[in-house]
Amino acid sequence: MFHSTTRRTFLGQGLTGLGSIALSRLLGADLAGGFAPVRQPKVKRVIFLSMAGGPSHLETFDFKPKLRELDGKPMPESFTRGQQLAQLQGRALNCLGAQHDFSRHGKSGIEISNALPHISKHADEIAVIRSMHTKQINHDPAHTFMNTGSIIPGRPSMGSWVLYGLGSESQNLPGFVVLTSVGGGQAQPISSRQWNSGFLPGHLQGVEFQSAGDPVHYVRTPPGNTPEAQQKLIQTVNRLNQLTAGKTRDPEIATRIEQYELAFRMQAAVPELMAYQDESKETLELYGCTPGDGSFASNCLLARRLAERGTRFIQLYHRGWDHHGGIKNGIATTAKLVDQGTSALLTDLKQRGMLDDTLVVWGGEFGRTPMAQGDGRDHHIQAFSIFLAGGGIKGGTVHGESDELGYGIARDPVSVHDLHATLLHLLGLDHQRFIFRHQGLDQKLTGVEPAAVIKSILA
Repeated sequence: MFHSTTRRTFLGQGLTGLGSIALSRLLGADLAGGFAPVRQPKVKRVIFLSMAGGPSHLETFDFKPKLRELDGKPMPESFTRGQQLAQLQGRALNCLGAQHDFSRHGKSGIEISNALPHISKHADEIAVIRSMHTKQINHDPAHTFMNTGSIIPGRPSMGSWVLYGLGSESQNLPGFVVLTSVGGGQAQPISSRQWNSGFLPGHLQGVEFQSAGDPVHYVRTPPGNTPEAQQKLIQTVNRLNQLTAGKTRDPEIATRIEQYELAFRMQAAVPELMAYQDESKETLELYGCTPGDGSFASNCLLARRLAERGTRFIQLYHRGWDHHGGIKNGIATTAKLVDQGTSALLTDLKQRGMLDDTLVVWGGEFGRTPMAQGDGRDHHIQAFSIFLAGGGIKGGTVHGESDELGYGIARDPVSVHDLHATLLHLLGLDHQRFIFRHQGLDQKLTGVEPAAVIKSILA
């Protein structure tokens, strides 16, 4: 019997095996509803160091002498009238001066907190943005907005968007990996939907690696089995999945097939990834950690190893920046847990010639209030600071400025959408034309609101 095969049927049956990612990229315009033109990229990969909890810009990268002058005095009402606050709403508001001193560093003279002595050594390599602002005042929604560009849960994360646009350079490791560490302050939970692929194909979602022990559970060949037998089992399961996919056209089955195949390839790749004995004594001392000890520094070292092996987007969360009280000691403790690892990662990448084609981003989901919450600070969305380093970034620069008390933006505001547009630009993607057709609409990481590349920080 003759069975006619439509183009749609061919694509539906074809996108269920090892060639699915490559084929979908070749046919991007047909499958996604739009194809992003690629300009000459400045970087190949992104390492996003997410300081979860909202690090205070006022104790890290944005020193305000006037705030110290007003320490303990009432916050001028002109700053806060009609503004959204988190836990301080309706309370008496008093100024809280910086709890740590700042010093100028490098030829650029950028002021950085003394709580970050290691990062300070890189003043001439980083671009500090002091005029970030966001929309969501509580942790989980703010993470959602920072990660997806939308306040609506369930949208694709920026890592998934990047993987969709560029694919992975690694065949044997995930193209989007997430690592977490904790310590130093109140540790807000991070939901796994923060690295979900949303309406993008399921194989583009982030894969969470464990920070201690085996990075991926159940990936090793089970005792009593052999790689050959394991491969035969996966091939049999995939044939069954392909039969089901041919009948149902369920895209999640294609994701399942890709996950089985990737997991099998990872059985050989992950042990090699974790073979830290090939790291020199000098490198381990640089990071100041024991590999696999669950620390942020260990995760930074693993991030470099993933980057070397072709992983496209690596996101490290450190949960410990939520300092509603005891902010002086809290900042000192949390900063100490991430400072050396961040610095080591920048140094290590530079020494290996990788910083030129890697973008490193450091920052949280929002900042903290200039007003005191006891001896801490509340959530703050009107102004906060981040920094970027690596390929395409003009080191030793400061973009934007908050007002004299660090409450609002005084000059050159930067939105989350602007940050995403800049990230995509450095990867060679035009944020305005980088789209995916979903529910009849052309969806973008940068959404429908105005967004612009932050040109002043580009080399």
